[in-house]
Amino acid sequence: MTPRPLVVGLDLSLTSTGVAGEGWTDRIRTKLRGDERLRHLVGAVAPFVKAADLVVMEGPSYGHAALAGHEDLAGLRVLVRQFCYRQSIPYAVIPPSTLKLYATGYGKASKGEVRSAVADLYGVYTEGAARYDEADAYVAMAAGMAWLGYPLAAVPERNGKALAGCAWPTTPVAVAR
Repeated sequence: MTPRPLVVGLDLSLTSTGVAGEGWTDRIRTKLRGDERLRHLVGAVAPFVKAADLVVMEGPSYGHAALAGHEDLAGLRVLVRQFCYRQSIPYAVIPPSTLKLYATGYGKASKGEVRSAVADLYGVYTEGAARYDEADAYVAMAAGMAWLGYPLAAVPERNGKALAGCAWPTTPVAVAR
């Protein structure tokens, strides 16, 4: 039996980061600010990703109207990427519209539609304040599993074509288990 890869999905946020692996979701919340917040968030992400074969994180939403914290959020993404790089953990970035397309077949799907797709496709029900963050992280992880050849659910061809819109690692991903 071929070992299954450990893929971790991340929806990075300055206040409510969604984290997901096969069959589970979690969140990281903080009210810290500035560099202390960034240090805390990278430290909180690290235990989730340190053994991963692949990390898939949602990329930036350039069209998002609320640009408050834009610099810190971009910094957080870079810090997490650098953590992965230093630990030799391959990572991928999935743009928000591509994530939505993979989940729902529609690149402009609402947060609720993505959350519903996660429940319908994978049987994972995200609840509470971070439900949308966790659902996005789950889709990122599911896309990574599919890219590696371990799809968690059959998705329509239109959805599957979304995988071509991601920045996947250029080096082979080794399954450690």
